[in-house]
Amino acid sequence: MSKTAAKTRGNPPRPLVLASGSRYRAALLDRIGLPYLARAPDIDESTLAGESPAETCVRLAEAKARAVAVHHPDALVLGSDQVADCEGRHVGKPGTLAGAKEQLRAQSGRSVTFHTGVALLDAATGRCWVERVDVVSRFRVLNEGEIDAYLARENALDCAGSVRSEALGIALFEAIESDDPTALIGLPLIVTLKLLRRAGVDVLAQPR
Repeated sequence: MSKTAAKTRGNPPRPLVLASGSRYRAALLDRIGLPYLARAPDIDESTLAGESPAETCVRLAEAKARAVAVHHPDALVLGSDQVADCEGRHVGKPGTLAGAKEQLRAQSGRSVTFHTGVALLDAATGRCWVERVDVVSRFRVLNEGEIDAYLARENALDCAGSVRSEALGIALFEAIESDDPTALIGLPLIVTLKLLRRAGVDVLAQPR
């Protein structure tokens, strides 16, 4: 989806907008059954000097929501961002095959924390609720053949740390520790639903 494209999911009683062009986040949000629009934000996602990976994901989640809210002043706008933290180093999306190989070599045999920030902005009032979910992932020791085989079979160039955990990426791990099984994919649904309830939206009370 282009940065200007918007995908209509319906017209809920209170408009809900997903501030993302990620197909992974859209697939997750589809699970809860609320109609929504998806619009990719146009922001600078560069890390700030001295900023930790945990701080980056929270700041960018809110920045994405605020950037999209300008176009949807009456909506609830949901932003999310994920940054992998490998021993204090930011690990983002690789973008290239060479970058993905480098990331996986660096993560091999190490514990990597995937920080995911979630922000729900009430564009009408300016109120914003923000949460962070951390997933501690222990990578197996990976040899070059395994890295090449994984990247040949899985398109993970747009995934933080080159990990597409909902598919073949699960084979990279020894263990995953999290309070939310959807967090590693990029949109923690337990926290998302909590923020929606704070804004007065309860998915279990919505008519089908």
